[in-house]
Amino acid sequence: MDTLELQPGTLWPALLRQTEHALRCQALRPIQTTETSIEDHGVRFVVRQVSSLALKARAREAQSAAHTATGAAFNPFLPYDADLFVASISPTHVALLNKFNVIDHHLLIVTRAFERQEALLDRADFTALAACMAEFDGLAFYNGGAEAGASQPHKHLQMVPLAPHGSTGGSVPMEAVWRDVPPTCGIPQTVPALPFRHAFCRLDVPVDAADGTEPAARRHEAAQTLESAYRALLQAAGRGAIEAHEDGLQRAPYNLLVTRRWMLLVPRAAECVEGVSVNALGFAGSLFVRDAAQMNVVKSLGPMKVLERVTLQ
Repeated sequence: MDTLELQPGTLWPALLRQTEHALRCQALRPIQTTETSIEDHGVRFVVRQVSSLALKARAREAQSAAHTATGAAFNPFLPYDADLFVASISPTHVALLNKFNVIDHHLLIVTRAFERQEALLDRADFTALAACMAEFDGLAFYNGGAEAGASQPHKHLQMVPLAPHGSTGGSVPMEAVWRDVPPTCGIPQTVPALPFRHAFCRLDVPVDAADGTEPAARRHEAAQTLESAYRALLQAAGRGAIEAHEDGLQRAPYNLLVTRRWMLLVPRAAECVEGVSVNALGFAGSLFVRDAAQMNVVKSLGPMKVLERVTLQ
């Protein structure tokens, strides 16, 4: 059974403590946004205009330039900023705060040693993810490559809370389109209302020990459930035989979104539509724009058409 270092019930308190500390010392740089709702295909999309996206980009460019001048590649995770450290999850993964967060308590699940973001997710990744998903109800996601919206080359999953800690029933806007999809867990399906290539399945991720099962065993079972669903969706979405690459890298970019209740995988063809960048959160119903011009692009095309145009047809 995979070894875990994260003790049950400790991640959320650690996340709150470290957020307070990182804000106090200014290691955490939250990005302010204004939100607009756009109804499209039965989904109430949230479009956030992020005025400080340019500031974030300039900060990263400055860091990259400094590392380039010294002959080193820029990697914010090696070493990571100690002020952003939340917890040790396992021998292979740590939990960090997202330095430039738009959503409160945005967690990064990062490999300790360098692995490429284009590498397939493996059992160690899903073991770490399952441990975090057991701690609070969240939306986890993975940007598989630059064309899928990844901004860092070092392998990392991400996770944001769906509801206040201790409550249930959190949702994402896109869930409206698959409410009537048959509740057959772990079996890949397509959602008729989604106008782009994808693979979807229901999940029932074991997160508690109400039946008396040891937490470690439940997390092991959860990791197996997640990895099996992921492999099935890769095949269903036309991303099969990726394992044929000797270096273990994916054949093409994709986004993965995961909750305790479902998993969605979307093959990607491009990062942007008319300058509007789309990452995995777009397929949850949340888009980000830099300015009014990009907001007009989303409004004129419609959010679902934006998603359709960045996906593999």
